[in-house]
Amino acid sequence: MEFATLNNGVKMPMAGIGTFLLSPDEAEASVLSALEAGYRLIDTANAYVNEKAVGRAMKKSGVPREEIFLETKLWPSFYEQEDAVEKTLERLDTDYIDLLLIHQPAGNYMAGYRLMEKAYKEGKVKAIGLSNFDEEKIQEILDNCEVKPAVLQTEVHPCSQEKELKKFLAKEGIVIQAWYPLGHGDKALLQDQVFTALAEKYGKSNAQIILRWHIQDGNIVIPGSKNPDHIKANFDLFDFELSEEEMKQIAAMDQKKRYYTSTPEMLKKYAEMVPPVDGQK
Repeated sequence: MEFATLNNGVKMPMAGIGTFLLSPDEAEASVLSALEAGYRLIDTANAYVNEKAVGRAMKKSGVPREEIFLETKLWPSFYEQEDAVEKTLERLDTDYIDLLLIHQPAGNYMAGYRLMEKAYKEGKVKAIGLSNFDEEKIQEILDNCEVKPAVLQTEVHPCSQEKELKKFLAKEGIVIQAWYPLGHGDKALLQDQVFTALAEKYGKSNAQIILRWHIQDGNIVIPGSKNPDHIKANFDLFDFELSEEEMKQIAAMDQKKRYYTSTPEMLKKYAEMVPPVDGQK
């Protein structure tokens, strides 16, 4: 396993399991499989409505809590609720969260950030960060925060490498974390001849080549899967290394092509949407 050191000294695994779009039962099974396979980073969110299942899997796994890096995200409709962090801790059935993010730059996100800062100062959260924020909104947080964001979770993959954003983040000491690390399962990307040739050379799959590129490029990855074989394979990334030339070859594939772009209308909807978290399984 390789680690990133966050700007407050906390060490975060470079590869983990994502639980986006997984039902509670699927999330529980996936997290158990992942922990069994050696993963120690788990990513969930209020809006995924599977935090209770993630908490159950952590308990059932038998892996000591301090060995697991647990990450979750506050949803916009909770940013102004004073007990949002406490309720999140209750659902996860844990005393602390390793990394808590603001999920979307929607609604009163400064109020949400203040809640996270308070939880950080109280030791309920070990690090805080942002998700889906652009450079302008990150700068707004930096100009007004007391605790600097440690991580930005955003869309990154070989077709959208966010090179300029990463330069800005590096200057501010913020680590980038990639969701859609495999490009939203885009077959054209996954089957690109560059990855096929490298997969053949290293005896790996095309997906493993992409995930290895991410890690060497400094991107923390959280591919999601409910297939135990895929979960194992997505973690088998630490016994080979791409050459400088191969890294350049993949860097040249950047088309600034995103699969997800939020609009003001979408952000307005996010702020109004209340996920059914309290009744979750």
